[in-house]
Amino acid sequence: MHIAFLTSEYPFKGLTRSGGLGTSIKNLAKGLIAQGLKVTVFVVGQQNDIVSKEEDIQLICIAKKKHRAFNWYLERKRYQKIIQNHVDKQGIQLIEAPDWTGISAYMTFSIPLIIRLHGSDGYFCHLDGRPQKWKHRLLERTALKNADAVVSVSTFTAGLTKEIFGLKTVIRTIHNGIDTDIFKPFDVEVNPGQLLYFGTLIRKKGVLELAEIFNKVAESQPQCRLLLIGKDALDIFEKTSTLSLFQKILSPEAKKRVSYLNEVPYANVNEYIARSHIVLLPSFAEAFPMTWLETLAMEKALVSSNVGWANEMMVDGVTGYAINPKDHLLYAEKIIELLNDIPKCNRFGKAGRQHVIEKFSAEVITQRNIDFYNICIRQ
Repeated sequence: MHIAFLTSEYPFKGLTRSGGLGTSIKNLAKGLIAQGLKVTVFVVGQQNDIVSKEEDIQLICIAKKKHRAFNWYLERKRYQKIIQNHVDKQGIQLIEAPDWTGISAYMTFSIPLIIRLHGSDGYFCHLDGRPQKWKHRLLERTALKNADAVVSVSTFTAGLTKEIFGLKTVIRTIHNGIDTDIFKPFDVEVNPGQLLYFGTLIRKKGVLELAEIFNKVAESQPQCRLLLIGKDALDIFEKTSTLSLFQKILSPEAKKRVSYLNEVPYANVNEYIARSHIVLLPSFAEAFPMTWLETLAMEKALVSSNVGWANEMMVDGVTGYAINPKDHLLYAEKIIELLNDIPKCNRFGKAGRQHVIEKFSAEVITQRNIDFYNICIRQ
Protein backbone atom coordinates (compact mmCIF):
# COMPACT_ATOMS: atom_id res chain seq x y z
CA MET A 1 0.00 0.00 0.00
CA HIS A 2 1.25 3.50 -0.89
CA ILE A 3 -0.19 6.37 1.18
CA ALA A 4 0.44 10.09 0.66
CA PHE A 5 0.00 13.04 2.99
CA LEU A 6 -0.77 16.57 1.80
CA THR A 7 0.30 19.20 4.34
CA SER A 8 1.65 22.73 4.70
CA GLU A 9 3.96 21.83 7.59
CA TYR A 10 6.36 19.00 8.34
CA PRO A 11 9.39 18.82 10.65
CA PHE A 12 12.31 18.79 8.20
CA LYS A 13 15.38 20.99 7.91
CA GLY A 14 14.91 23.81 5.41
CA LEU A 15 11.12 23.94 5.65
CA THR A 16 8.92 26.51 7.36
CA ARG A 17 8.24 26.05 11.09
CA SER A 18 6.26 22.95 12.02
CA GLY A 19 4.10 22.38 15.08
CA GLY A 20 2.02 19.55 16.49
CA LEU A 21 0.28 18.92 13.17
CA GLY A 22 3.54 18.20 11.36
CA THR A 23 4.75 16.06 14.26
CA SER A 24 1.62 13.91 14.26
CA ILE A 25 1.90 13.38 10.48
CA LYS A 26 5.55 12.36 10.81
CA ASN A 27 4.76 9.97 13.67
CA LEU A 28 2.06 8.27 11.63
CA ALA A 29 4.23 8.16 8.50
CA LYS A 30 7.03 6.46 10.44
CA GLY A 31 4.57 3.95 11.85
CA LEU A 32 3.29 3.11 8.36
CA ILE A 33 6.84 2.63 7.07
CA ALA A 34 7.55 0.28 9.98
CA GLN A 35 4.56 -1.81 8.87
CA GLY A 36 5.90 -2.11 5.33
CA LEU A 37 3.83 0.57 3.58
CA LYS A 38 5.20 3.21 1.22
CA VAL A 39 4.72 6.84 2.26
CA THR A 40 5.05 10.09 0.34
CA VAL A 41 4.57 13.49 2.00
CA PHE A 42 3.68 16.50 -0.17
CA VAL A 43 4.58 19.69 1.70
CA VAL A 44 3.10 22.70 -0.10
CA GLY A 45 3.61 26.45 0.28
CA GLN A 46 7.37 26.23 0.81
CA GLN A 47 10.16 28.59 -0.26
CA ASN A 48 11.84 26.06 -2.54
CA ASP A 49 11.11 22.85 -4.40
CA ILE A 50 12.79 20.00 -2.55
CA VAL A 51 12.77 16.27 -3.21
CA SER A 52 14.33 14.25 -0.43
CA LYS A 53 14.04 11.08 1.60
CA GLU A 54 14.17 10.75 5.38
CA GLU A 55 13.71 7.48 7.26
CA ASP A 56 12.32 5.92 4.05
CA ILE A 57 9.64 8.63 3.84
CA GLN A 58 9.66 10.36 0.46
CA LEU A 59 9.37 14.15 0.79
CA ILE A 60 8.19 16.28 -2.11
CA CYS A 61 8.19 19.94 -1.12
CA ILE A 62 6.44 22.33 -3.50
CA ALA A 63 7.37 26.01 -3.58
CA LYS A 64 4.54 28.51 -3.47
CA LYS A 65 3.73 30.62 -6.49
CA LYS A 66 1.82 33.89 -6.70
CA HIS A 67 -1.07 34.30 -9.12
CA ARG A 68 -2.45 37.62 -10.29
CA ALA A 69 -5.97 36.85 -9.05
CA PHE A 70 -7.80 34.07 -7.19
CA ASN A 71 -4.50 32.90 -5.73
CA TRP A 72 -6.26 30.69 -3.14
CA TYR A 73 -8.01 28.76 -5.95
CA LEU A 74 -5.39 28.67 -8.71
CA GLU A 75 -2.61 27.65 -6.33
CA ARG A 76 -4.65 24.71 -5.09
CA LYS A 77 -5.32 23.60 -8.67
CA ARG A 78 -1.60 23.86 -9.43
CA TYR A 79 -0.79 21.68 -6.43
CA GLN A 80 -3.44 19.24 -7.57
CA LYS A 81 -1.86 18.86 -10.99
CA ILE A 82 1.63 18.29 -9.56
CA ILE A 83 0.39 15.76 -7.00
CA GLN A 84 -1.79 13.88 -9.51
CA ASN A 85 1.26 13.48 -11.73
CA HIS A 86 3.08 11.77 -8.85
CA VAL A 87 0.01 9.65 -8.11
CA ASP A 88 0.00 8.35 -11.68
CA LYS A 89 3.73 7.66 -11.78
CA GLN A 90 4.14 6.14 -8.32
CA GLY A 91 0.92 4.23 -7.85
CA ILE A 92 -0.18 6.18 -4.76
CA GLN A 93 -3.49 4.71 -3.55
CA LEU A 94 -4.82 7.30 -1.08
CA ILE A 95 -4.13 10.90 -0.02
CA GLU A 96 -4.70 12.26 3.46
CA ALA A 97 -4.94 16.00 4.19
CA PRO A 98 -5.58 17.97 7.41
CA ASP A 99 -8.59 20.22 7.91
CA TRP A 100 -6.59 23.39 8.67
CA THR A 101 -7.70 26.27 6.34
CA GLY A 102 -9.11 23.77 3.83
CA ILE A 103 -5.80 22.90 2.23
CA SER A 104 -7.47 20.34 -0.06
CA ALA A 105 -10.46 22.49 -1.09
CA TYR A 106 -11.17 22.37 -4.86
CA MET A 107 -8.66 19.55 -5.34
CA THR A 108 -9.85 16.35 -7.01
CA PHE A 109 -7.80 13.23 -7.56
CA SER A 110 -8.23 9.85 -9.21
CA ILE A 111 -7.81 8.19 -5.80
CA PRO A 112 -9.57 8.64 -2.43
CA LEU A 113 -8.90 11.88 -0.55
CA ILE A 114 -9.54 11.76 3.18
CA ILE A 115 -9.37 14.58 5.72
CA ARG A 116 -8.11 14.13 9.25
CA LEU A 117 -9.47 16.59 11.81
CA HIS A 118 -6.56 17.98 13.80
CA GLY A 119 -8.53 21.15 14.52
CA SER A 120 -9.60 23.54 11.77
CA ASP A 121 -9.41 27.32 11.89
CA GLY A 122 -13.18 27.31 12.41
CA TYR A 123 -12.81 24.87 15.31
CA PHE A 124 -10.22 27.01 17.10
CA CYS A 125 -12.10 30.25 16.40
CA HIS A 126 -15.15 28.67 18.03
CA LEU A 127 -13.15 27.61 21.09
CA ASP A 128 -11.57 31.09 21.28
CA GLY A 129 -14.96 32.81 20.98
CA ARG A 130 -14.00 34.85 17.92
CA PRO A 131 -15.41 35.03 14.37
CA GLN A 132 -13.80 33.10 11.53
CA LYS A 133 -12.78 34.81 8.29
CA TRP A 134 -15.30 34.03 5.56
CA LYS A 135 -12.65 32.76 3.14
CA HIS A 136 -11.26 30.27 5.64
CA ARG A 137 -14.77 29.07 6.45
CA LEU A 138 -15.57 28.62 2.75
CA LEU A 139 -12.38 26.69 2.09
CA GLU A 140 -12.68 24.45 5.15
CA ARG A 141 -16.35 23.67 4.56
CA THR A 142 -15.72 22.96 0.86
CA ALA A 143 -12.83 20.63 1.66
CA LEU A 144 -14.82 18.73 4.28
CA LYS A 145 -17.92 18.40 2.08
CA ASN A 146 -15.93 17.03 -0.86
CA ALA A 147 -13.70 14.59 1.03
CA ASP A 148 -14.24 10.89 0.38
CA ALA A 149 -13.99 10.25 4.13
CA VAL A 150 -13.27 12.17 7.33
CA VAL A 151 -11.44 10.89 10.39
CA SER A 152 -10.77 12.78 13.63
CA VAL A 153 -8.03 12.67 16.27
CA SER A 154 -10.69 12.97 18.99
CA THR A 155 -14.42 12.37 19.31
CA PHE A 156 -14.83 15.84 20.81
CA THR A 157 -13.22 17.47 17.75
CA ALA A 158 -15.41 15.38 15.42
CA GLY A 159 -18.64 16.39 17.14
CA LEU A 160 -17.82 20.09 17.36
CA THR A 161 -16.60 20.22 13.74
CA LYS A 162 -19.85 18.64 12.53
CA GLU A 163 -21.80 21.22 14.51
CA ILE A 164 -19.75 24.21 13.28
CA PHE A 165 -19.89 23.30 9.57
CA GLY A 166 -23.30 21.59 9.50
CA LEU A 167 -21.88 18.26 8.37
CA LYS A 168 -23.86 15.04 8.19
CA THR A 169 -20.73 13.00 7.46
CA VAL A 170 -19.98 9.95 9.60
CA ILE A 171 -16.63 10.73 11.24
CA ARG A 172 -14.51 7.96 12.71
CA THR A 173 -12.14 8.68 15.63
CA ILE A 174 -8.53 7.49 15.53
CA HIS A 175 -6.50 9.22 18.21
CA ASN A 176 -2.96 10.49 17.69
CA GLY A 177 -0.25 8.01 18.55
CA ILE A 178 3.30 8.29 19.86
CA ASP A 179 6.49 6.27 19.67
CA THR A 180 6.93 5.14 23.27
CA ASP A 181 10.47 3.95 22.49
CA ILE A 182 11.52 7.56 21.84
CA PHE A 183 9.40 9.21 24.50
CA LYS A 184 10.23 7.13 27.55
CA PRO A 185 11.64 7.76 31.04
CA PHE A 186 15.23 9.06 31.11
CA ASP A 187 17.74 8.15 33.76
CA VAL A 188 18.58 11.76 34.60
CA GLU A 189 18.46 13.83 37.74
CA VAL A 190 15.15 15.62 38.22
CA ASN A 191 15.32 19.27 39.26
CA PRO A 192 13.34 19.42 42.53
CA GLY A 193 10.39 21.79 42.30
CA GLN A 194 10.84 22.29 38.52
CA LEU A 195 7.54 23.02 36.78
CA LEU A 196 7.48 22.91 32.97
CA TYR A 197 5.22 24.37 30.30
CA PHE A 198 6.15 23.66 26.68
CA GLY A 199 4.32 24.73 23.55
CA THR A 200 3.46 28.00 21.85
CA LEU A 201 2.97 30.89 24.27
CA ILE A 202 -0.56 31.81 23.33
CA ARG A 203 -3.78 32.64 25.15
CA LYS A 204 -5.72 29.60 23.89
CA LYS A 205 -3.19 27.26 25.55
CA GLY A 206 -3.94 28.73 28.96
CA VAL A 207 -0.65 30.59 29.32
CA LEU A 208 -2.22 33.67 30.92
CA GLU A 209 -4.12 31.48 33.37
CA LEU A 210 -0.83 29.78 34.19
CA ALA A 211 0.61 33.10 35.34
CA GLU A 212 -2.24 33.54 37.84
CA ILE A 213 -1.85 29.92 38.97
CA PHE A 214 1.90 30.19 39.46
CA ASN A 215 1.45 33.32 41.59
CA LYS A 216 -0.48 31.19 44.07
CA VAL A 217 1.99 28.31 43.94
CA ALA A 218 4.95 30.63 44.52
CA GLU A 219 3.36 32.02 47.70
CA SER A 220 3.78 28.74 49.58
CA GLN A 221 6.45 26.83 47.65
CA PRO A 222 9.78 28.67 47.89
CA GLN A 223 11.65 25.87 46.14
CA CYS A 224 9.55 25.79 42.96
CA ARG A 225 10.59 27.18 39.58
CA LEU A 226 8.64 27.50 36.32
CA LEU A 227 10.28 27.01 32.93
CA LEU A 228 8.46 28.09 29.77
CA ILE A 229 9.61 26.65 26.44
CA GLY A 230 8.06 27.75 23.17
CA LYS A 231 7.63 30.45 20.59
CA ASP A 232 6.03 33.68 21.77
CA ALA A 233 2.84 34.60 19.87
CA LEU A 234 0.99 37.86 19.29
CA ASP A 235 -2.11 37.92 21.48
CA ILE A 236 -5.28 38.00 19.37
CA PHE A 237 -7.08 40.42 21.67
CA GLU A 238 -4.35 42.69 23.07
CA LYS A 239 -2.25 42.70 19.86
CA THR A 240 0.95 42.39 21.83
CA SER A 241 3.39 39.70 22.94
CA THR A 242 1.76 36.94 25.02
CA LEU A 243 5.00 36.61 27.00
CA SER A 244 4.83 40.28 27.96
CA LEU A 245 1.20 39.84 29.10
CA PHE A 246 2.26 36.76 31.10
CA GLN A 247 5.04 38.70 32.81
CA LYS A 248 2.68 41.59 33.70
CA ILE A 249 0.40 39.18 35.56
CA LEU A 250 3.21 37.66 37.63
CA SER A 251 3.72 38.81 41.20
CA PRO A 252 7.20 40.19 42.05
CA GLU A 253 8.07 36.94 43.87
CA ALA A 254 6.78 34.68 41.07
CA LYS A 255 8.62 36.71 38.45
CA LYS A 256 11.96 35.87 40.10
CA ARG A 257 11.27 32.18 39.60
CA VAL A 258 10.25 32.06 35.95
CA SER A 259 12.67 31.40 33.11
CA TYR A 260 11.96 31.29 29.38
CA LEU A 261 13.50 29.49 26.42
CA ASN A 262 12.41 30.44 22.93
CA GLU A 263 11.96 27.13 21.12
CA VAL A 264 14.40 24.27 21.48
CA PRO A 265 15.03 21.57 18.85
CA TYR A 266 12.25 19.01 18.91
CA ALA A 267 14.79 16.23 19.51
CA ASN A 268 15.79 17.93 22.79
CA VAL A 269 12.30 18.45 24.21
CA ASN A 270 12.24 15.07 25.95
CA GLU A 271 15.32 15.97 28.01
CA TYR A 272 13.55 19.03 29.45
CA ILE A 273 10.49 16.91 30.23
CA ALA A 274 12.70 14.31 31.93
CA ARG A 275 14.37 16.88 34.19
CA SER A 276 11.08 18.44 35.31
CA HIS A 277 9.18 17.55 38.45
CA ILE A 278 5.68 18.30 37.09
CA VAL A 279 4.42 19.34 33.64
CA LEU A 280 1.65 21.96 33.39
CA LEU A 281 -0.47 22.13 30.21
CA PRO A 282 -3.62 24.15 30.97
CA SER A 283 -4.87 24.49 27.39
CA PHE A 284 -8.35 25.62 26.36
CA ALA A 285 -8.04 24.72 22.67
CA GLU A 286 -6.61 21.46 21.34
CA ALA A 287 -7.76 18.49 19.31
CA PHE A 288 -5.63 15.71 20.82
CA PRO A 289 -2.33 17.31 21.84
CA MET A 290 1.01 15.65 21.21
CA THR A 291 2.52 17.56 24.16
CA TRP A 292 0.20 15.70 26.54
CA LEU A 293 1.05 12.32 25.00
CA GLU A 294 4.78 13.08 25.19
CA THR A 295 4.50 14.01 28.87
CA LEU A 296 2.51 10.92 29.83
CA ALA A 297 4.77 8.61 27.81
CA MET A 298 7.77 9.92 29.75
CA GLU A 299 6.20 9.01 33.12
CA LYS A 300 5.74 12.60 34.23
CA ALA A 301 2.96 13.82 36.48
CA LEU A 302 0.75 16.08 34.35
CA VAL A 303 -1.68 18.75 35.46
CA SER A 304 -3.77 19.48 32.38
CA SER A 305 -7.03 21.21 31.60
CA ASN A 306 -10.33 19.33 31.72
CA VAL A 307 -11.72 20.76 28.47
CA GLY A 308 -13.46 18.75 25.72
CA TRP A 309 -10.93 16.23 24.46
CA ALA A 310 -9.22 15.86 27.87
CA ASN A 311 -11.22 12.89 29.13
CA GLU A 312 -10.30 10.95 25.97
CA MET A 313 -6.65 11.03 27.05
CA MET A 314 -6.43 11.85 30.76
CA VAL A 315 -7.79 9.79 33.65
CA ASP A 316 -8.22 12.39 36.37
CA GLY A 317 -6.60 11.31 39.62
CA VAL A 318 -4.84 8.39 37.90
CA THR A 319 -2.60 9.70 35.11
CA GLY A 320 -2.47 13.17 36.65
CA TYR A 321 -4.99 15.91 37.36
CA ALA A 322 -7.38 17.45 34.82
CA ILE A 323 -8.57 20.82 36.16
CA ASN A 324 -10.39 23.84 34.77
CA PRO A 325 -7.55 26.38 34.27
CA LYS A 326 -9.91 29.22 35.20
CA ASP A 327 -10.13 27.77 38.70
CA HIS A 328 -6.75 29.20 39.66
CA LEU A 329 -6.95 28.19 43.31
CA LEU A 330 -7.83 24.53 42.70
CA TYR A 331 -5.25 24.21 39.91
CA ALA A 332 -2.58 25.67 42.20
CA GLU A 333 -3.63 23.37 45.06
CA LYS A 334 -3.13 20.29 42.86
CA ILE A 335 0.33 21.47 41.85
CA ILE A 336 1.27 22.12 45.47
CA GLU A 337 -0.05 18.70 46.45
CA LEU A 338 2.20 17.03 43.89
CA LEU A 339 5.22 19.15 44.79
CA ASN A 340 4.88 17.81 48.32
CA ASP A 341 4.09 14.19 47.38
CA ILE A 342 6.82 12.65 45.23
CA PRO A 343 5.39 9.10 45.57
CA LYS A 344 2.10 10.31 44.07
CA CYS A 345 4.00 11.99 41.20
CA ASN A 346 5.69 8.67 40.53
CA ARG A 347 2.38 6.75 40.62
CA PHE A 348 0.79 9.22 38.22
CA GLY A 349 3.80 8.98 35.92
CA LYS A 350 3.81 5.20 35.75
CA ALA A 351 0.04 5.04 35.27
CA GLY A 352 0.24 7.67 32.53
CA ARG A 353 2.88 5.77 30.56
CA GLN A 354 1.01 2.48 30.86
CA HIS A 355 -2.18 4.21 29.68
CA VAL A 356 -0.36 5.58 26.61
CA ILE A 357 1.24 2.22 25.79
CA GLU A 358 -2.14 0.47 25.90
CA LYS A 359 -4.24 3.10 24.12
CA PHE A 360 -2.02 5.45 22.08
CA SER A 361 1.25 3.71 21.23
CA ALA A 362 2.40 3.93 17.62
CA GLU A 363 1.83 0.21 17.09
CA VAL A 364 -1.82 0.37 18.24
CA ILE A 365 -2.70 3.57 16.38
CA THR A 366 -0.87 2.67 13.16
CA GLN A 367 -2.84 -0.55 12.72
CA ARG A 368 -6.13 1.30 13.21
CA ASN A 369 -5.12 3.72 10.47
CA ILE A 370 -4.10 0.93 8.10
CA ASP A 371 -7.49 -0.74 8.62
CA PHE A 372 -9.21 2.58 7.90
CA TYR A 373 -7.15 3.19 4.75
CA ASN A 374 -8.01 -0.28 3.45
CA ILE A 375 -11.71 0.41 3.89
CA CYS A 376 -11.43 3.75 2.04
CA ILE A 377 -9.45 2.23 -0.83
CA ARG A 378 -11.88 -0.69 -1.26
CA GLN A 379 -14.88 1.61 -1.27
